[in-house]
Order: sequence, then structure tokens, then C-alpha cells
Amino acid sequence: MNKVLNICAIVTMVASSAVAAGDATKGKKGFNKCKSCHMIVDDGGNTIVKGGKTGPNLYGISGRTAGSVDGFKYGKSLAALGETGFVWSEAEFVTYVANPKKFLADKLDDKKAKSKMSFKLKKEADVLNIWAYLLSVSE
Repeated sequence: MNKVLNICAIVTMVASSAVAAGDATKGKKGFNKCKSCHMIVDDGGNTIVKGGKTGPNLYGISGRTAGSVDGFKYGKSLAALGETGFVWSEAEFVTYVANPKKFLADKLDDKKAKSKMSFKLKKEADVLNIWAYLLSVSE
């Protein structure tokens, strides 16, 4: 029975358009560090993770244009990044979370770029796990 479940899980991951390198189970636990500022609410309004509203909803972040969650007031730098057409991917997310201010300064070629996100998560494995979790709860 476990073998059948494992095969189903692998087929589901391969069929998915976005497969993450991290561990979603570990990422769920790791997301506890994020939920003080971020929630995860699906497009139907169903709460997946109740969290803060200081940061935008992270549901469906993969492939989403930066600064594009309706009703959320982004900082100027992140909004400017979105205006360039920048979309979130695993690699970009990992780099951003490690040092948001530096990420924005580099992407915008603006040393004065700022980020409202003050939290940094330096361990790449932890961020990859969170990304995997975000993918697992998003469509």
C-alpha cells in the first residue's frame, strides 16, 4: 500500500508544473516563522494558514508578478520590481528571503531600494522547504 501511495505522490509531483527542491513537510513547520506577517488564503477565500496581514498572501506565489496581490499595499521598491514584469520563482524567492534589501537593490540597480520585510532566513534548505510547502498548498 505504501508503494502505491509513493508512486501516486511521485506522479502528482511530476505532473505538477512547478516541482520544488525542498521538503513540503519541513516547510510547513518552517512557515511558522512567516505566518506572523503572511497568511495563506486560496482564491475562494478559504484560509489555509491563518497569519498576519503585514505581508501579502503567499497563496499562488509561484509565477506571480511581484507586488500584484490586490488590496495589499507594497513598498515602493517591491512595487517597482513588479512593474518590470518580474515573477517569483524558487531561485528568486530563495535569494529574496536571504536578504530582501540587497535583493531589491540588485534587481532594481538602486542602492537606496528598501524592503518592508525585516526578517531574513539565511539557510537555503529552510527556504527551499518553505517554497515547497507554498507550492503544495497552492494550485
